[in-house]
Amino acid sequence: MKLLTNTALVIIDVQRAIDEAFWSQHGPRNNPAAEQNMSAVLKYWRDTKRSVFHIRHDSVNADSTYAPGTETHAFKPEVMPLSGEVVIGKAANSAFIDTRLEQTLRDQGIDHVVMMGVITNNSVEATVRHAGNLGFTTYLIEDACFTFAFPDYSGTLRSAQEVHDMSLANMDGEYCQVIKAAQALEI
Repeated sequence: MKLLTNTALVIIDVQRAIDEAFWSQHGPRNNPAAEQNMSAVLKYWRDTKRSVFHIRHDSVNADSTYAPGTETHAFKPEVMPLSGEVVIGKAANSAFIDTRLEQTLRDQGIDHVVMMGVITNNSVEATVRHAGNLGFTTYLIEDACFTFAFPDYSGTLRSAQEVHDMSLANMDGEYCQVIKAAQALEI
């Protein structure tokens, strides 16, 4: 798989907050190697001198695990931004709402994005859908994302993998192309 050299990597909400027990109250997460995959993709992007955008959730709720000023607000070590890499704070699920992400991408002439992060069926899906609707050619690295078990609308508990797979099905082919980390490393 070959993409343009100016294809940007967008890393969504990979903060220490996601390790808090609250998130797995209905069951464990999927993709236990997601952070390892994220780290490998990020290293590749850096090695090939491509643009990297770190999206940080800045919750307006003081009780949130994503509240600014808390220990859990920090980025996880696997994706810690380097000096000069763009960090964009957001308060909504989509990284495009009330942020400078779209304008910064357009200013840099970027119209292809590769995305990874958490939570698959929340901020990742919202951001991927938004990117697709804005006309960006979007790729989602499914094994560099994860989510948690959660009850569906009828109350049936769904495993993290089921939630993840349904979210991918919602996006693939309409808003993005779902790929694996190994494919992103061949770009």
